[in-house]
Amino acid sequence: MIGFFCNVMLALAWVALSGSFTALNFFVGFAFGFLALMTLQGQVAVLDGYAKRVARCVAFVGYFVVALFKANFRVAYDVATPVWYMKPGVIGLPLEARTDTEIMFLSSLISLTPGTLSLDVSDDRRVLFIHAMFLQDEEALRAELKDLEHRLLNIMR
Repeated sequence: MIGFFCNVMLALAWVALSGSFTALNFFVGFAFGFLALMTLQGQVAVLDGYAKRVARCVAFVGYFVVALFKANFRVAYDVATPVWYMKPGVIGLPLEARTDTEIMFLSSLISLTPGTLSLDVSDDRRVLFIHAMFLQDEEALRAELKDLEHRLLNIMR
């Protein structure tokens, strides 16, 4: 988090020194700040691993946007066609996430995706109960949700 804060501060310094207060100029400053922090991360212990985490975060956002579009298309197609393909049901997803923050982010991402909704977490915080609109293949859905969890935990840990 300190690395990200430093990156934002470097981007703001770039914007202030260049005199062009635009979003594009901010992102250019952010990119240059990222390159500077990437080269410094070996010498500054606080920045260790910052470049890898940012790259994973960008990859995760791309992955989630694609998954979001696929889910939106699937739900819209089911609603627009006369034949309904949905087979709703509830499944339990065993969790690798242990902290409240990890579980909260995972359940929020699952609920943001159309066709799925996080319902509850077991008392021992090892199982997340999820309602799914399309539960034709329970194991395929579990595998897809485990992939989402794995990618999220790669960013958070």
